[in-house]
Order: sequence, then structure tokens, then C-alpha cells
Amino acid sequence: MAQLPPGIYLITSFTRDQWYRAFIFVLTFMLYVSFHLSRKPISIVKGELHKHCAIPQDTELINYKKYANRQPMEEPCNKSSSGWEPFDKSNYKELLGALDYSFLCAYAVGMYLSGIIGERLPIRYYLTGGMFASGLFTAMFGLGYFYNIHNLWFYIAAQIANGLVQTTGWPSVVTCIGNWFGKGRRGLIMGLWNSHTSVGNILGSLIAGYWVSTCWGLSFVVPGIVISIMGIVCYLFLIEHPKDINCASTSTNNSKSYMNGSNRFKIQKPKLSTKETSKSQDPEMQYLLSDNENCVMPLNYNNGFCEGYENGHSAISFIGALRIPGVVEFSLCLLFAKLVSYTFLFWLPLYITNVDNLNAKEAGDLSTLFDVGGIFGGILAGIISDRLKKRALTCGIMLLIAAPMLYVFYAVSKIGLKATVAMLLICGALVNGPYALITTAVSADLGTHKSLKGNARALSTVTAIIDGTGSVGAALGPLLAGLLSPTGWNNVFYMLMVADSCALLFLLRLIRKELRCRMDQTLFKEH
Repeated sequence: MAQLPPGIYLITSFTRDQWYRAFIFVLTFMLYVSFHLSRKPISIVKGELHKHCAIPQDTELINYKKYANRQPMEEPCNKSSSGWEPFDKSNYKELLGALDYSFLCAYAVGMYLSGIIGERLPIRYYLTGGMFASGLFTAMFGLGYFYNIHNLWFYIAAQIANGLVQTTGWPSVVTCIGNWFGKGRRGLIMGLWNSHTSVGNILGSLIAGYWVSTCWGLSFVVPGIVISIMGIVCYLFLIEHPKDINCASTSTNNSKSYMNGSNRFKIQKPKLSTKETSKSQDPEMQYLLSDNENCVMPLNYNNGFCEGYENGHSAISFIGALRIPGVVEFSLCLLFAKLVSYTFLFWLPLYITNVDNLNAKEAGDLSTLFDVGGIFGGILAGIISDRLKKRALTCGIMLLIAAPMLYVFYAVSKIGLKATVAMLLICGALVNGPYALITTAVSADLGTHKSLKGNARALSTVTAIIDGTGSVGAALGPLLAGLLSPTGWNNVFYMLMVADSCALLFLLRLIRKELRCRMDQTLFKEH
């Protein structure tokens, strides 16, 4: 019998279920890459909407020594060379901040509704419709260039509409990936998968940067076409749940271990002894449990929280999702973590343009290094949290280091490009690491919490609550940056440092609980 070719051997070495899971992993990854790809152009085009005029009085935007040595002396900029009306005025930072705020505020409001709606509709249809609408409104912003539109409200309306429809993406893809992958190495898997955020930002920067100086309208139209095409791919290929094609369901295994497993978390019944509860506790779930001596949460079946979910088919209520231990703390933490991340997302290219005197394309290309660092930060956070079994502690450590590193970035970015490159990578990893971990692995953990008794439909609502709360911070960050940047970029970085500290503050209770649970386990083993 002839030996199998290496390629065929590779194919047959994986089971049917494994191939389907790999396919869903790649598909959902690419779908959300297209979402972030369509959000990035606005940050790249800002430098073109308002060009920086070379006038002596504008000390913030030009180095005086270079200006003095430049021969012949440049003429002051006129209105046409200062950018795109109405962003060519002196209050351009406030106007650009209004664009960011309108998108992110609509995104935050829409996210709370999106999860509730999404878990009541087929994910494939819901996500496909959202991607088509996102493509339409992304391209709509770029059409303002081709039709010579200079009305501020046109661009704000496009941003608000785009923010609302973009909320269909995150709850849908997280629910789908949560259905297909269980708890084993969830931090690592989600860390790898969540790199779609940074990959989408990088591709969006490169695509938008290619046309920003020649025809900035295409910087929006092309990403709009891309996400619409991916919407077609979603409609043709997305499989919501393993049971739809008779694949083994990880949730089935989890539900069995929930009812019978000796090494899994169990809901405490009135007469369980301390030893029994300690043995039945899953370390992966410790940080989700309530604050009591044995790290076990007693639940009453009649308190309305578990009632109605026994069959695993009822959609969870908004209040019921908030009662899941850890949801409120991680949501508030994400509010401030996402504030920092999205401030960088929307304002980093403009900051680089001002500090390093680069044009819009060069600043956009350089800003992608922040997202490269974010890829490694998300993966590193997932690996560490898997090994330690402590999601909150992992986030807390990275937030603690991130706050002072933001000030270091501000200080060294004025030295030169080499220092800027190094700090972009480091800050990208520290800022995006906790953000990635909370929005993926933590959301999936909470959405499949044992107290839900296998109700997978709760995942969409929990994800929407956490990311929706984070999106409030995402809306505030760029707005505050727009208000503070005229007073000096140092004030923007002070604001980011305070936000990181607040994010850490909201995790302190969970961190203390994780450490105490670990100590209790150690003492129990010793005795």
C-alpha cells in the first residue's frame, strides 16, 4: 500500500469536528477584521481633513528651527490648502472630536440593544445585515468627497448611523466562537482570535493611507466595499452552532461536568460541607464567584436568577445578566481600559503628525506599530491567565505597568522615531492586553457561567453589556482628547494615566478574591 502524500496525511490527521472549528475560527476572525478595517480610516484621514499650515505662530505643529532655516520662506496657507471645509478652521480638533464622539456614543447605546436583539435572531442573518449596513454608511462618509459636501451634520449623521449598525458585529462573533470552543485554553485561543482587532486596524490604516493624500474619499469607500463582500461570505458560510451540522458540542460536555463532574464548579446546596465545596470548585471560575469564606456562591433557585434557564433555551434578561458575579466589575474596568485604547485608535496618527512632523500617510503607517504590540499583548494576556487561572490578576498587572509607561511614551516620543517605535510596541501590548482579555475570554467565561445551567443564549447579552459599557469609555476618550489636546498633549496623557488607574481600581475586589481563593486552596491541601 502506497504511503499517503504529506498533504493528505495532514488533512486526515484532524477530525471532522476539528476542521470545522478551525474553519469557524478563521471565518469569524476575518469577519471582525473587516469591521475594524472599516473603523480605522477616520483616524488616518484626520490629517488630511485639516492640513497643518506652515505659519510661524503655530508652534504646536512645526519646529521653529526648521522653519527658520527653510529657504525660501513659505507663504501662509490659504483656506484651500488648510484642509476640507468645515474642518479647516481653528476649532478643527473639536470638530474631529465630535465625529469620534458621535460614532462611539451611538456604538455604546446600540451595543446594549444589540446583544438582547442578537440572541433572539439567527446570528447569520443578523450579522450579515449589519455588515451590509456598515459597508453602506462607511462608504457614505467617503461620498462626501466625491459630491463635494461640506456640511458637518452630513458627516456626523454618517458616523451615528455607522456606529449603530456596527454593534451587530461583536456580540454575534463572540457568541459564535463561544458556541464552538469550550473552556480549555480559552485565554490562549481568545488571545489569538482577538488579534483580529489589531489586524483590522493595521489593514485599515494601510488601505486608508494609500489614498489619503490623493483621494481621501476612497479611504472610506474601499473599506465599505470590503466589509460588504465579507457580509456575503458570512451569509454563505457562517455556522452558528456545532449542533447545526451534528458536530460534538463543547457546551454539552460542560453541562455534564456541571451536573456530575467531581472537578467542576457546582451550585452550593444548603447542606454541602466545606470539603465538598472545596473539591468541587473549578479554579477557572474562582474569580467569578461571590465574596465569602470558601469562594463558593450559594444560589437560590427561586430568586429569579436561575429560574427559567433550566432548559437552556430561554433568553436571559438584562438584570439577570448583571447579577452574574464579575459582570459589573469587569464592565466598569473595560470602560476605562477601552477609553485608553480608543483614544490611541482615533488620535495617535494626529499626535504623531504633530510631534514628529510627518505627513498623514507616514503617521498612519507608524501608528500601526501600536496595533502590532496589541497583538502580542492580547496573546500574552491569554497565556498568562490560562496558566495562573486568574483573569483579574492578569489584567491588573498589565494595567499597573501600563499607567507609568504611558508617561514614558509621551516623554520619549519627542526624542526621535526610534524611541517612538519601541514605545508604540510596548504601550500597544500593555494597553490592549487587558482590553483583549476582558472582551473575549472573560466575556465568554461570564456568558457561560455555571449558574446559567448551560444556557448558551446568555452569552450574547453578557458580551453586549460588557462591551457596551466599555464603549461608553471609548466614546469619552476621544472626546476628552479633543478637548484637552489644545491645552497640550501632556494633559491628554495625564488623562489616560488616570483612566488606567481607575480600571485597576475596579478590579481590586476580584484580584483580592482570586488571591484569597488560591490561599485557601493551598491551606486545604496542606491539611
